[in-house]
Amino acid sequence: MKKIAVLDQNTIDKIAAGEVVERPSSVVKELVENAIDAGATAVTVEITDGGKKLIRITDNGSGIEADQIPLAFCRHATSKIEKVEDLEQITSLGFRGEALSSIAAVSQVELITKTPSAITGSRYIIEGGTERSLEELGAPDGSTFLVRNLFYNTPARSKFLKSDVTEANYIHTLMEQLALSHPEISFKYIQNKQVKLHSSGNYNVKDVIYSVYGKDITKALLEADYENDFMKITGFVGKPEIARGNRGFENYYINGRYVKNNIITKAIENAYRGFLMQHKFPFVSLQMEMEGNDLDVNVHPAKREVRFAREQEVYEAVYDTVRKALTKKEMIPSFTIGKEEKTPRQEVSKPADIPEPFETKRRETVYERNRPLRETSATYNAKISEDTAPAKYNNTEFSRNTDSQNLPAGATSSAPDNKAVFSREEEALFHGTLHQALKNKETCSEPENARLQKTSSPELVPKESQRTPEKADEKTAVSKSSPKQMELFEEKLLAPESRNKIHLIGQLFDTYWLVQFGEYFYIIDQHAAHEKIYYEKFVKEFREHTTVSQYLNPPMIVTLNLQEETVLKANEDYFRQFGFEIEHFGGKEYCISAVPSNLYGLTEEQLFLDMLDHLSDAKGKDLFEIFAQKLATMACKAAVKGNHSMSPLEAEKLIDQLLKLDNPYHCPHGRPTIISMTKTELEKKFKRII
Repeated sequence: MKKIAVLDQNTIDKIAAGEVVERPSSVVKELVENAIDAGATAVTVEITDGGKKLIRITDNGSGIEADQIPLAFCRHATSKIEKVEDLEQITSLGFRGEALSSIAAVSQVELITKTPSAITGSRYIIEGGTERSLEELGAPDGSTFLVRNLFYNTPARSKFLKSDVTEANYIHTLMEQLALSHPEISFKYIQNKQVKLHSSGNYNVKDVIYSVYGKDITKALLEADYENDFMKITGFVGKPEIARGNRGFENYYINGRYVKNNIITKAIENAYRGFLMQHKFPFVSLQMEMEGNDLDVNVHPAKREVRFAREQEVYEAVYDTVRKALTKKEMIPSFTIGKEEKTPRQEVSKPADIPEPFETKRRETVYERNRPLRETSATYNAKISEDTAPAKYNNTEFSRNTDSQNLPAGATSSAPDNKAVFSREEEALFHGTLHQALKNKETCSEPENARLQKTSSPELVPKESQRTPEKADEKTAVSKSSPKQMELFEEKLLAPESRNKIHLIGQLFDTYWLVQFGEYFYIIDQHAAHEKIYYEKFVKEFREHTTVSQYLNPPMIVTLNLQEETVLKANEDYFRQFGFEIEHFGGKEYCISAVPSNLYGLTEEQLFLDMLDHLSDAKGKDLFEIFAQKLATMACKAAVKGNHSMSPLEAEKLIDQLLKLDNPYHCPHGRPTIISMTKTELEKKFKRII
């Protein structure tokens, strides 16, 4: 037997690094989270060769004092907690004190940092856990980390890294999550000298969603809001039309921390049940705030996982939040014939033209360079004050990367190749500083087809009182835009007072019914609609049904393990209420002499074991999950089929029943029951509107 020996410090550091630093994105995560904890309002991340050769992270936070720099790279050295009781009230993203020591153990690290109160900064170099130098130099406030040659001294780890493109994609995804979880911070991500992401840091999540996911996702969002005595939830959930084939769009953040949790995931997907087809997953972006004593973040070395003290209440809160957001809006999808022409986008400017957050001289240079552009803007609108000064952003980076932004509507830029960037309906997607400024404009005339242009720097954004007004008739703008979801209009198809305005036109292909309502016409799938009506009926009967027992002859004997026995004993009354009669038969065997009378196609033993498995889960005692698929199959078989001719009277009755449902938009399998199209869309196709 080998003798027991204490490992040397170098080996210990590399083992610890294996828990925290898996790939370049792990380095970015730890250092950016430290920047956020340091109070930074702007963070720049630049990588080369997927982060393997170079990672640069610059922030304008509080920095590190010179005498504490070597201490910061020691294991378990942290300024975020002092004693074990602090673990119960963690408000920072990092707290373990392992990040810097783990990163320095497997790479070559250079740190340039300065605190606001210091006259000069410090430059510190540490390679493979060995300190090389600490010297004084001039530097801006904040910190800059240069991490070079990751895993240079552990080649066994480096050979498991993916290609440069794959590793860069991991970092890009991480930066998107950080921007979404912290909309108050301006993030810039530069990959091989190209800007891939740049958020404004204007506190508005929807602006970040627009910059990350684009227009189509942003215009299909529903606001979500919930609060109870221990938890607050805000954010957005996506309409079913933007569902995806994987869970990549299910984003939720707890106290600013991006995590994954099975309970929250299950709650979100269950809330979408009936709105999505099988193997489709929703888009959500939810911000959750909880007290520290209800949350345990000290679970995983990389802080990816959390645990809850009240799991069932968390599940119900998330479920209710998402379900409420989905059911308070009409979810009738609109469609268009053919493809619409898209407005060409202006190319992103070169990174060299984008100042860093703390580069005051370059910001002033950009401001002076664009003086003719501002003078053109002032000439166009005489009401703009002559006292136009650069906006102060407190060293915050701004996501305006081109040389022609935020011109008054109708104004033209002196820059070459100037193109329209946002249409009016796209402008309405912004709800941050840009949207508020547009709303506060004074009234003046402008060309009908004017478009808002972009400027190259935040200094060029005029104050709200100085912005050029935009004259637009809201009704005209809506009528000329592409078809929207029905919640944009005051009159709703599903409102009780709207029933007399619904006109049945006829049946198409013995399957679809055409209905006119105002400026819209609808196509209703008779099978999907009838299937949904039956499904809701079966569900109601299941929920309200007084269970009748059916006795078995001979009784059924089942064998349970220790965990199943514990669950059964804890839920004996629950099984009895559902119609079971169960007695202990000796040893691990149990005798079931009676079962529910209507098993919905399940065998007696299968039903009992499914219930037992479900009750052993921490997600609650709602047995509807077991029967949902069976009820959907029953409804599908009972509903009228396609290619079946129905009389207008039968169709009227079908529509009446459909519109009274809580969720008439989708059949139990997630297919839409109703789709819509506008009169405007038809007139466009017939060239009545050009």
